[in-house]
Amino acid sequence: MSEWVKICAVSDLIADAGVPALFKDQAIALFYVNDQVYALSNYDPIGQANVMSRGIVGSIKGELVVASPLYKEHYSLSTGKCLEKPEVALTVYSVKVEGGDVWVS
Repeated sequence: MSEWVKICAVSDLIADAGVPALFKDQAIALFYVNDQVYALSNYDPIGQANVMSRGIVGSIKGELVVASPLYKEHYSLSTGKCLEKPEVALTVYSVKVEGGDVWVS
C-alpha cells in the first residue's frame, strides 16, 4: 500500500507555475494548473539538473506540458513523457488534495 505524505498547502502553490519540493528525499516539482495539482520529478534527464519546477507550463495539441528550462523539451504533466523524445520520461507521482493540503504518494 502506498504511503501518502503531506507536502504543502495548496495556497503555497502558484497557479500555472512550478514549485520545488521534497518527497521522501526526492526532488519533485509541483504544478498547479486548472485547479489540479501535478507532481513530477524535478530532475531533467536530458539537462541532468533539478530544474523542472522552473519550466514554463503550457499546452501542445491539448496536452498540458512543462518545458524544460535548459533545452526546452516538453514533458506531459499527466504522463511525464517527453514529446520530442518518447523514450525519455519524468517520474509521475500520485497527488490528492484534502482539506486544502497537497498529499503525494
